[in-house]
Amino acid sequence: MTWEETIQYIRTKAEYKELVEKAYFEDDLSLNVERFKVSEEFIETLNIVRQYASEAKNILDIGCGNGISSIAFALQGYQVTAVEPDPSSTIGAGAIRKLKENYHLDNIEIFEAYAEDIHFADESFDVVYVRQAMHHANDLDKFIAEAGRVLKKGGLLFTVRDHVIFDEKDKAWFLEMHPLHKFYGGENAFTTEEYKNAMHKAGLKVEREIKYYDSVINFFPATKEGIENYEQNQRKTRKEALAKKVGTLTNVFFIEKLYNFYLDQKVGKIQ
Repeated sequence: MTWEETIQYIRTKAEYKELVEKAYFEDDLSLNVERFKVSEEFIETLNIVRQYASEAKNILDIGCGNGISSIAFALQGYQVTAVEPDPSSTIGAGAIRKLKENYHLDNIEIFEAYAEDIHFADESFDVVYVRQAMHHANDLDKFIAEAGRVLKKGGLLFTVRDHVIFDEKDKAWFLEMHPLHKFYGGENAFTTEEYKNAMHKAGLKVEREIKYYDSVINFFPATKEGIENYEQNQRKTRKEALAKKVGTLTNVFFIEKLYNFYLDQKVGKIQ
């Protein structure tokens, strides 16, 4: 199946109903935008863009799928350039063109291209935004190098919701468990080090790393309440696991602290 065929297929299956809704894959393109633009994820995204790029006027949205983020940024008044390699009207550039017309927007341009092959001029954009697309890179180094090349000096590269794995064994497990990879075979993931190394090669500075538990941007569609409950269970699980390793030494504060620090570095901090 193609990516478009995969989305069309899962829309017909009851077992994927929640995934279609939570991932903004519904057939009603405007409904997807309306839900995304008021989501906790997008509100926090705007907060971070305004924090790190308060004077930004234009945004390059790379790998933007059916355009929920591109349209949401345009509705906020940004000049948006949307880049999406899939031409389809279901989940790709064609869908964004429909939305542009539906919302009567004149501040968005749409291009069909892979991130590695964009041809914009150097230092063209205040913000380069990538939502759950960098892990699809055919060439991660080139993907990030191109994003850095078109970014203005002092600009913001903001990439979110990327798949992160620990090693090749973890990647194999991830691909096996992914609900859609079995249909279209297009999923991928990289380690944190691979992402960061590519950024350093591109001459970029990592200002902030947002791990899974750090922000609603990454843990959406889970809720803050759900994460808090999960965190309570995780703290208990961690302590029980540590007790099996070191016994009564678990009650020594600095040992538990070191153990939690180690796990926090791998999966994100449990508050």
